[in-house]
Amino acid sequence: MSATGQAAPDTLVERITAFDAGDLHDLCDAADAAILDGGGFGWLTPPPRHVMETYWKGVLLVPERELHVARLDGTIAGSAQLLRPPKNNEAQSRIGQLTTFFLAPGARGHGLAQRLVEAVEATARETGFRVINLDVRETQERAIQIYEGLGYKRWGTHEHYAWVDGRWVTGLFYTKDLEPGAASA
Repeated sequence: MSATGQAAPDTLVERITAFDAGDLHDLCDAADAAILDGGGFGWLTPPPRHVMETYWKGVLLVPERELHVARLDGTIAGSAQLLRPPKNNEAQSRIGQLTTFFLAPGARGHGLAQRLVEAVEATARETGFRVINLDVRETQERAIQIYEGLGYKRWGTHEHYAWVDGRWVTGLFYTKDLEPGAASA
């Protein structure tokens, strides 16, 4: 029970390889809500539903992508992906990329965002990655707080990263060493 006498919501972060009944619909709804709140992963306005559904179905088909989702009371409320380099890129075979990280506004405040990033990190370690890289718009302040709180180091900026509402938005680039004993924040 919470301080208000209500039961705490049930939360879960997991990697999925197939959609169960309702999952695709929930994931599209969560992505739409995040996009409308300014936390989209490239989209500035939600695309038509068939486009969004096709995108998520495609994610599960790409061998280099691993999809992690956050659930609040059984409903998918956010996601993050671990992107592997293509097999022909041997020089970067130990480097993963965290991408498509978002949480619907209504699911925030339950620790799911941090747990999503930690789940991607755990999968990266299991896969043999030694480093995770990511990029984010400077306007996504909460995501930046999470990354920095988990030890990600900013290594660069790009002033013309994204065009949003008629102006350029700076992009921030981060990296994290996953090696045991690596220096932390």
